[in-house]
Amino acid sequence: MSFKSIIQDMKGEFGSISRRGFDVKFGYGMRSRSHRVVQDSSVPVDVFKQSCWANMPPELLRDVLMRIEASESTWPPRKNVVVCAGVCRNWREIMKEIVKTPEISCKLTFPISLKQPGPRDSLLQCYIKRNRSNQTYYLYLGLNQASNDDGKFLLAARKCRRPTCTDYIISLNCNDVSKGSSTYIGKLRSNFLGTKFTVYDAQPPNAGAKVTKSYSTRLINMKQVSPRVPAGNYPVAHISYELNVLGSRGPRRMHCVMDAIPASSIEPGGVAPTQTEFLHSNLDTFPSLLFFRSKSTRAESFQSGPLSDQKDGMLVLRNKSPRWHEQLQCWCLNFNGRVTVASVKNFQLVASPENAAAGQEHENVILQFGKVGKDVFTMDYQYPISAFQAFAICLSSFDTKIACE
Repeated sequence: MSFKSIIQDMKGEFGSISRRGFDVKFGYGMRSRSHRVVQDSSVPVDVFKQSCWANMPPELLRDVLMRIEASESTWPPRKNVVVCAGVCRNWREIMKEIVKTPEISCKLTFPISLKQPGPRDSLLQCYIKRNRSNQTYYLYLGLNQASNDDGKFLLAARKCRRPTCTDYIISLNCNDVSKGSSTYIGKLRSNFLGTKFTVYDAQPPNAGAKVTKSYSTRLINMKQVSPRVPAGNYPVAHISYELNVLGSRGPRRMHCVMDAIPASSIEPGGVAPTQTEFLHSNLDTFPSLLFFRSKSTRAESFQSGPLSDQKDGMLVLRNKSPRWHEQLQCWCLNFNGRVTVASVKNFQLVASPENAAAGQEHENVILQFGKVGKDVFTMDYQYPISAFQAFAICLSSFDTKIACE
């Protein structure tokens, strides 16, 4: 029996197990509720114990799983990697070591990947779709550069207007976008004018993060999402737009202070905090397959300590200044073909000169966002920010800013 036949046979076995046990859809956006998934999770385990793969030698098993991970590099075939991690505890431990973080692999595999920094040397291409009717935004991983009609769902956000501010609730589940949801991972909050925003993470981004108490914090505490860590709103970024009181023409001016990322992270060898697990232990709510620690990073839950204990300050990003095009009579930025429609919302973020080591050599784009069609926008990001942070920053551009335009 050839090695290729073995892998094909395993994939066929995984297909029957996944169909009977759970719906693999990147771990969220499932058609069934989370507790239903956990209740059915015993089915694939029983099926697996009766299969011919239960007693495979560890060395051969590791080799097979490594080849599956290497061959299934894009979605939707990459769901087979997720299935492998959910077969049993032994397989899961092996997949923890095989699957690398997006910084190294340039791939988004498990939900925790959305909280980890992107690739160092390339932009990870995503896009956002806006639903005006229900004020909801959906983030997808781009699967086809020629079209934004298909993609892998990553995150969803819903706009909630308050008397004095606006909240954007961010969730892993496109069908349950609320603060009390078990898939709530953070939010974006604006001030009354829509000129200042704060990005909150539902769990601490580093060991010394301080929680900000609010009504949503009390909702999460009532749910008892994680008894090990105090649930709440941990500020990870502050975004501000300059006021345009004179009404002069030109693009918006914005800058972002990344509270959880040191300025040295953009230097060669610099390190940004990397979350390695979702700190949820309520197994009645969360399927054990989807939220686990990755051994491709350090053993601790967070790779770096609080910024207050580090020598350098916080990373500051600013929008790249566009140039005026005389023939087109408009402000222009080079998006390398990723943006096709002129919009005041379009921007590119680079390291600000405020960072001690930043200079001309740091003009590489860390995040770019722009319009490509009606209610469709591209979002490309790279190290040291994560997909969650990039999505939250882009959401700030959707908010109405009367004093900035």
